[in-house]
Amino acid sequence: MTDSTHSEAEILYRLADTLESRLPQNGGDPAASYSAKLLARGPDAFLKKIGEEATELVMAAKDNAPDRIVYEMADLWFHSLVALAHYGLRPEDVLRELARREGTSGLAEKASRGDSK
Repeated sequence: MTDSTHSEAEILYRLADTLESRLPQNGGDPAASYSAKLLARGPDAFLKKIGEEATELVMAAKDNAPDRIVYEMADLWFHSLVALAHYGLRPEDVLRELARREGTSGLAEKASRGDSK
């Protein structure tokens, strides 16, 4: 990873910090922040957004529209970070899981979970 890429990846940690500050228990103001509004409304609100953004990403990919793919992926990641914040999780938790899986065949990893998909 280049220094530029490393510093760009840190946006996930900064966003997570910001989202934690927007949690209702941390004084997030739903009138002043979209994130605080989503978090105050609870899981139904942000989970619905995750579903919408995932669908928009699929449509952008089906249209082979690289700029839209990036845009919709950013929206999906953002709303996923909102979910992590709500559940007291951080991007580092997801990155540790990805690191744990690195070098493991996706088929072997799925088999170890008993997934039938």
